[in-house]
Amino acid sequence: MHWLKAVQQLRSAREPGVLVTVASVRGHAPREAGTKMTVSADRTWGTVGGGNLEAVAITRARAMLGEGLTQPELLPMTLSDKVRFQHGVQCCGGEVTLVLEPLPVVPAVAVFGIGHVGLELARVLARQDIELHLVDSRPEQLTAERLAVLDDAEAQVHVHHVPVLPELVLAELPRGAHVLIMTHDHAEDAALCDAALRTQHLASIGLIGSAGKWARFRRKLADEGHAPEAIERITTPIGLPGLAAKDPATIAVSVAAALLRTFEQDPAPVRAGQQAGS
Repeated sequence: MHWLKAVQQLRSAREPGVLVTVASVRGHAPREAGTKMTVSADRTWGTVGGGNLEAVAITRARAMLGEGLTQPELLPMTLSDKVRFQHGVQCCGGEVTLVLEPLPVVPAVAVFGIGHVGLELARVLARQDIELHLVDSRPEQLTAERLAVLDDAEAQVHVHHVPVLPELVLAELPRGAHVLIMTHDHAEDAALCDAALRTQHLASIGLIGSAGKWARFRRKLADEGHAPEAIERITTPIGLPGLAAKDPATIAVSVAAALLRTFEQDPAPVRAGQQAGS
């Protein structure tokens, strides 16, 4: 498989990897500058030259994966029988510098309710390198015309029309997903809160609404058997504190900003092999 297809496959499978690139070559070397190889925890695609050069690169790439590193590294190598080696002599005579670039698993966000606020929030979040799930029980909220504002999205956008029991989507979300509940129906919101608390692989749960709404929901969730510490998993109100404006665009920017802050605090949401329900 070509290295680029491997990158795409890892991203789709939500597995981290490392892209290894021959950045520069001086003298003789087995591959030219620009050659690339993709490395995961247990597989490789492509080659940067084989031998000690490639083995060292793979070893370091997998160490980076194990440590959860997110910053690229330079790895200079001298191809000579007069330097120390780990995996056999490679005496081409040249010098090679490799760039090891982590390919982390991107954050996943699910927005339940694509009304005025939900669509504005989707527009903001779509500018980020994330996996974005848009869920609504109303087909008119998810038409191609209405969602055309997301056509140039950097995010991977997944649209879920679930006319009955939208809470079933929660079990299908990736491990470590962040959930934002803002539907048109408070009964639907309540059902989603209940189901989200029973879904253990979620990273965070946010609920839009007033203090009065949350007071009712807290009582209902307690009556349904949720412990106080479990109910505290739900954050409400959502967004940055202190903003009084209630227009959809301002709320969306506020919620997105708070979520981006959460991403910075948790830069590696998923490790290799950890999928929803595992």
